[in-house]
Amino acid sequence: MSDHIYSVTEIVGSSENSIEEAIANGIAKAGKTLRNLEWFEGTQLRGHVAQGKVAHFQVQMKLGLRYEEK
Repeated sequence: MSDHIYSVTEIVGSSENSIEEAIANGIAKAGKTLRNLEWFEGTQLRGHVAQGKVAHFQVQMKLGLRYEEK
């Protein structure tokens, strides 16, 4: 296995339903424009409370993008 070099960028995924869906939404959207997306790391979790209930989830993530071999 060759050594890999990665670039790291940050995004925030969101969902009204769950933390997992917020992660999936963020990665799905990022994957449409970023090549060689290989890993993610959740760094922050936030949400919005309305009428005493969780109304919205936000997950901040670092994304690892592998540099292409030339």
